Amino acid sequence: MPWASVSITEQSLTQSVAQAADQLLDALGGREPDLLIVFVSSHHRNHFGALPGLLRREFEHTQIVGSLGVSVIGAGHESGDSPAIAMIGALLPAVELQAVHLEQNEIPPLYAERTQWDEALHLTAQQPAGQLLLTDPFTFNTDALLKALDRQYPETVKLGGLASGLEEPGMPSLLLNEQVYHSGAVCLSLSGDIEIDTIVAQGCRPIGEPMFANVTHDNLILQLDGKIPREILTSLYEKIDRADRKLFTEALFLGIAMRPQQLHYAQGDYLIRTILGLDPDTGALLVNTPIPAQSVVQLHVRDARTATQDLEQQLNTYHNQHASLHDSGVLLFSCVGRGAEFYGEANHDSNAFKRLIGELPTAGFFCNGEIGAVHGSTYLHGYTSVFGIFRSKIKTTIN
Repeated sequence: MPWASVSITEQSLTQSVAQAADQLLDALGGREPDLLIVFVSSHHRNHFGALPGLLRREFEHTQIVGSLGVSVIGAGHESGDSPAIAMIGALLPAVELQAVHLEQNEIPPLYAERTQWDEALHLTAQQPAGQLLLTDPFTFNTDALLKALDRQYPETVKLGGLASGLEEPGMPSLLLNEQVYHSGAVCLSLSGDIEIDTIVAQGCRPIGEPMFANVTHDNLILQLDGKIPREILTSLYEKIDRADRKLFTEALFLGIAMRPQQLHYAQGDYLIRTILGLDPDTGALLVNTPIPAQSVVQLHVRDARTATQDLEQQLNTYHNQHASLHDSGVLLFSCVGRGAEFYGEANHDSNAFKRLIGELPTAGFFCNGEIGAVHGSTYLHGYTSVFGIFRSKIKTTIN
């Protein structure tokens, strides 16, 4: 299953599509891809509606999905502040592709029969190998969809991102074949001879010690280890060094242990969630997700050095498990809070992947939220990079 990726930086969307198509077709030996995934920078948002017609001139029979992004990643390079279009295409003769656009009111209930979900997603396979999800951040409840998909298709890998670069709700942001959409979600299911691995780099490190969230109410933590959270935070702040104190005030997060029965916890054992603040009256900790009572939690901080170390550790682990990724393709969904401004250099995460795993065709965009699994459950993340590696089921591993 050969893959190819290209990126074109041009002021004209028409010229960008034509040039990108020429390069992609050339890289695939002149053969039209079975699948084309397209990411368009927000510089072209006023012309996004013209995209289906431009693409169909070049790719008559290809399954096409895409999204708008504040900036895009193509051929391993970030577009930054430049207008750009990124494409990745693949020849997938033994893969079944089923794509659908869904509005929020078209989503079946969480506990609906599996047949209702199969019908809504136009599925014929028993359990897809993977599902690529591109969603609108204003009109669609991505968290609810992920919870339902994990319940209905537990063995299916889910990944993707929320469109970005939108000035206001109702702007066109999603693409599926001949249509652009101003709302909802595009879901592409892949079945057959394909396997998808994901690497989710949350970019945080723990500080302090694991604690029990003894008393909670929805997304409020009222007690940590039997104490008021404000007291816990004040005590920890006094113990940490100057560098961590700065991060404590600017980039403090909460990690929720994904396996609360463990005796020991380390970086990577947590689902990272944003701390919204402290209740001024009660000292309770406000988090951007509901916290079940008696959850094991730990405070985390984030900076460029930590994010680099986390990413490199995960990439090295993946590399040690996979000897050959010949004819594979990579999608990268990275938070708008990462990139050159965060790291102080462009192409940071793409370069790390090339250096530690290999130079594979790669495309993606900077998202308003990233979709990927942590310890077997799929979540919508922030400040994260999610890599999806698409390869044949026939694989070689290192023992």
